[in-house]
Amino acid sequence: MWCRRLVCLLRVPRQPSRSSGHRSPWLPRDSRTILGARWHHTAPESLKCAWQLHRDHLELRYADTLMRFDFVWLRDHCRSASCYNTKTNQRSLDTASVDLGIKPQAVRVDETTLFLTWPDGHVTRYGLEWLVKNSYEGQKQRVMHPRILWNADIYRQAQVPSVDCQSFLETDEGLKEFLQNFLLYGIAFVENVTPTKEDTEILAKRVSLIRETIYGRMWYFTSDFSRGDTAYTKLALDRHTDTTYFQEPCGIQVFHCLKHEGTGGRTLLVDGFHAAEQVLRRVPDHFELLSKVPLKHEYVENVGGCHNHMIGVGPVLNVYPWNNELYLIRYNNYDRAVINTVPYDVVHRWYAAHRTLTAELRRPENELWVKLKPGKALFVDNWRVLHGREAFTGYRQLCGCYLTRDDVLNTARLLGLQA
Repeated sequence: MWCRRLVCLLRVPRQPSRSSGHRSPWLPRDSRTILGARWHHTAPESLKCAWQLHRDHLELRYADTLMRFDFVWLRDHCRSASCYNTKTNQRSLDTASVDLGIKPQAVRVDETTLFLTWPDGHVTRYGLEWLVKNSYEGQKQRVMHPRILWNADIYRQAQVPSVDCQSFLETDEGLKEFLQNFLLYGIAFVENVTPTKEDTEILAKRVSLIRETIYGRMWYFTSDFSRGDTAYTKLALDRHTDTTYFQEPCGIQVFHCLKHEGTGGRTLLVDGFHAAEQVLRRVPDHFELLSKVPLKHEYVENVGGCHNHMIGVGPVLNVYPWNNELYLIRYNNYDRAVINTVPYDVVHRWYAAHRTLTAELRRPENELWVKLKPGKALFVDNWRVLHGREAFTGYRQLCGCYLTRDDVLNTARLLGLQA
């Protein structure tokens, strides 16, 4: 691939005469630069690193990655002492002060470092490994959040251990094991928790700030229909993600069953990313449609003293645009509002795509059923894993809360995990 690219760049056709006023139709727009350009190598005998200066960017090949860097980008990201504060890890350079037509006066590359000298004499140095990691081309090849996609059999065979409450609360090792499980699978369990709302709150605060919502900080409910929500009944709940009607859905949900005197009530868990991956593999056009069509979700409540009208907007599948990595699924058929953000000639195709995803989410082999019991707390990645419930009888008490996603990921990074 690299050799073909190099040959293509170095092919030089006969230039038209100045008097003709025409440019050969197949010449690239940047042909004036390419025609006179030459590839440079760190050493004549080595092709590990090569670079070429173009009219408005630098092209660099290193570690089997072909990268292109805009000159303004190269000046803006300078890590010299006058441009970047290494104590605060913040930029000191005023980006708006950089000339948009800036070009380096000199370029030099050794085995590990790129050196750029700018018109004012300032020298910028970049490690080649840093450039690979932080280039657009490098990011396209990287995964932001490593995960293990699962169905019920995959999860059971993995025998993911629960973490003991004492280890979770008192040791970094226990906390790190819990967070590693959570990051990889989107769910994690803590055992031997004292079955009270207060102890559940202590558990939650170990990893994050608790996110206060219209349901309060720590919610506590029975099947008394005290809120205008199907969750406050004994009815079965189909798989869904929560708070789709928030502009930013809650990131993590904590469940702890404090008491259940009756039958039924098992919790259903489905890896939404696994289902979406199957859609991408089998019907990529449906995946693309679900990632681009914006929908409204809505929650209207007028029960007792609770009066709320929430609206959240976004596609069912949310992906990072540079590498198409899925990071959020917003799926809740209960709370989806009127579809009035989609033209008529797209609606039917969207329904077909939604049906494809729903069929994957409802495959029995994708359903992990768990019986929550006092002392066993469950953490769910609400941006990834759908949850539901079978109908139940008797008296059932649950407590829990929502956590701020940023703080959970912050805790994980501080423990050395990729998050």
